[in-house]
Amino acid sequence: VSTSHLQLAAFVLGTVGWILCTISMGIVDWRVWHVNNTTIISSGIAWVGIWKVCFISYLHVSPGYREQFCHKFSGYDSFIPREIYAAQGLLLIAMFTGLLGLAATIFALRNVYMGITHKILIAPFFLVGGFFYIFAGLCVLIPVSWNFYSVTHNQSIAFPPSYYMPSSPAAQEAGAAIPVGIMAVILLLLSGTFSLSYRFPMTANTIMK
Repeated sequence: VSTSHLQLAAFVLGTVGWILCTISMGIVDWRVWHVNNTTIISSGIAWVGIWKVCFISYLHVSPGYREQFCHKFSGYDSFIPREIYAAQGLLLIAMFTGLLGLAATIFALRNVYMGITHKILIAPFFLVGGFFYIFAGLCVLIPVSWNFYSVTHNQSIAFPPSYYMPSSPAAQEAGAAIPVGIMAVILLLLSGTFSLSYRFPMTANTIMK
C-alpha cells in the first residue's frame, strides 16, 4: 500500500479529468460568436459547440421574454469544419479510453488494498491504466488546441440559411468548453504519468507469478 500513493492520486486525478472531458463534450459554447445583425440573434451572441449551435432570439416571444434556439449538427452536414468533426470523434474516444483507464486502476488498487501480492495482478493494470489516461488526454488535447486555433484566427463556418447564422462573426472568443478541456488534458496526463511510475516492491515475502 505504501508504494501506491501516487497511483491512488492518479485515480483521483483521472476521475476528475474524465468527468471534465465528458462535461466539455456536452458544453455548447466551444466558440462564442459576436454578430452585428441582431434581427434574429437578438443578443448578438451565438454559441457554437461540437454538436449544435445556439442563440437567443426575441422573435415570436412575448415582450420581456426570450427563447433559445438550437440547431443540431447532422453527420451529413458538409459545412461542418474538420476541427468540429475531429472533436466529435476524439472526445468520444477519450471518454471511452478514460473509462478503461479508470477500470484498470480500480482493479489494481483493489488488489493492493486487499493485500494481494501477485505482481501480474497489480503492476500491469497500473501500466495499462496509465497508457489509457495518456491516450485519452491526447485525444482531448487535439480538438481543444485545433478549435482554439480556429477561434484565435477568427475562422468562419458556412452555415446554411436555415440556421440564421452569418458565415463569419464580427469577432469570436473561446467558450467555456475549451478551458474545461484544457483542465481535463492536464489531469489525464498527470494521472497517466503517476500510474506509469509504479514500481512493484521486491521483498522476500512477495509472491512472483
